[in-house]
Amino acid sequence: MASNLVLYLKRQMLNHVDPGRTEEERKKAVRSLIRAGEIRLGGYRKGRIYGSLSCSSGKRMKSENRVFFRSEEDAIREGYRPCGTCLPEKYKIWKAGR
Repeated sequence: MASNLVLYLKRQMLNHVDPGRTEEERKKAVRSLIRAGEIRLGGYRKGRIYGSLSCSSGKRMKSENRVFFRSEEDAIREGYRPCGTCLPEKYKIWKAGR
């Protein structure tokens, strides 16, 4: 598990299923990274959408489709767009620029 966390620190995105073999190990690792400030945003891998960790839309997704980012810049660099639910202003700007 620790090696996956070190790899994350070198990358811009962490898949929820990366840190640990069991769901409990993964949750513990992700909580630790959130508390340390290494994770600030969550994302939906299939839709390539990022948003706040407290977003109601993000909490409904399956863990295998969940990814995490340190910053908005990292999410955008990976090709993700803002969530229309929790980041409506940023979503409007993104939508207008398409």
